[in-house]
Parts: sequence; structure tokens; C-alpha cells
Amino acid sequence: MTVSPSAPHKAAAPRRVLAIASSGGHWQQLMLMRPGFTHHDVTYATTLPGLAQQFDAAPAHLVPDCNRNEPLQALRCLIWLVVRFVRLRPHVVITTAALPGLLAMKLGKVTGARTIWVDSVANAETLSASGQTARRFADLWLSQWPDVARDSGADYAGSVL
Repeated sequence: MTVSPSAPHKAAAPRRVLAIASSGGHWQQLMLMRPGFTHHDVTYATTLPGLAQQFDAAPAHLVPDCNRNEPLQALRCLIWLVVRFVRLRPHVVITTAALPGLLAMKLGKVTGARTIWVDSVANAETLSASGQTARRFADLWLSQWPDVARDSGADYAGSVL
């Protein structure tokens, strides 16, 4: 079947995106990427109460914060994420680092979502520990520093700052 040049172009359907980041610089960087999400159905998740509202990021959820030194908190975060994944069924998971985002990426990979890791711009010398782990689960694995990208094997597509 051929399509005539005058046939209307069908726009791609909006994707369900879970954009997740811990508070501070991770969240700031995620918010700077928002223009890239405008044509999609985005749900935000962060670790600090009221942060999403400050940025008018809605709908948004409060994800339990965790780190590798708090295994029970990490389990709590994982359970929270499983429930959200069942409800949201994201097509894409994007994070700017930290353990809650890494856990979301792992779940995304298991559920068939595309996964994007953007290592924090704060990691100017080496990739973060979470970023090194994310390599196994990321469909797109980015560093915001060309030298770090080259040394780690990550992709470089610029910096958000």
C-alpha cells in the first residue's frame, strides 16, 4: 500500500510518562526538561512534600525517599512504585538520578516501558553509583558532561543547566 503525499500525517499518540526525581538539584533538572514532555500525559513523582506544587507540576505524587543505606525505606519505596505502576502503566520512565528513580527504572524495564536516565549535572567527575547501576536498565543512558560520558560509555546530548 502506498500513501499519497497529500494524505494527512497522523500525529503519534501521547505517551504516559512517569517523570521521577528526588528533591533538590535532581528535581530542578527534571523541571528544566519539562518542555520536552508537553505533548505527553506526564505524571510527576518527587520525595519532598509541596515541591511539585511549587513548580505547578501536576499530577504529582509523593514518593517515599530512600537511599542504599536504608533497605527498609527502599523496600517501602519499591512497594509504593509497584502500586503506581499498576495504576499508571507508564510507557516511559525518566529520571535525573537517585535511588527512587533507579527503582522506577527497574520496574519500567520489567513492565516494558522505555527508560531514560539523565545523570545529575552535579556528577562532573564520574558517573554516580546509581548511574552506573542504571546502565543495565536504561534504554537511553545520559551524562550531562562530555568527559564523564566518554569515560563511562554513557551518551552525551548536552546539559540542562
